[in-house]
Amino acid sequence: EVQLVESGGGLVQPGGSLRLSCAASGFTFSSYAMSWVRQAPGKGLEWVSGIYSGGGRTGYAGSVKGRFTISRDNAKNMLYLQMNSLKPEDTAVYYCVKYPSTTWFDEYDYWGQGTQVTVSS
Repeated sequence: EVQLVESGGGLVQPGGSLRLSCAASGFTFSSYAMSWVRQAPGKGLEWVSGIYSGGGRTGYAGSVKGRFTISRDNAKNMLYLQMNSLKPEDTAVYYCVKYPSTTWFDEYDYWGQGTQVTVSS
């Protein structure tokens, strides 16, 4: 059974940093692209960042580029999102998602339960 478990969310002041983690199991982690998506209060899902299966290619939404960094450790079946210079508009539930291929261009097929990130003074 595919499992994706996010952690690392919390309350942080504007300008602060958080690192989100996603522990994956139930599939060959190194064979699949992964992404982070988020859902702000009252909003739809927004793609935040993606990473190819081998970690050699990454992509970011314009709203987070330069502030967030996605990475993965295939030996540990872990996906990470380092978030710096956080803004109130980054407040959302962040989800770790899996794609059915080595790239992120198709719709994801599994996602985790999410972790809440709140950026506020």
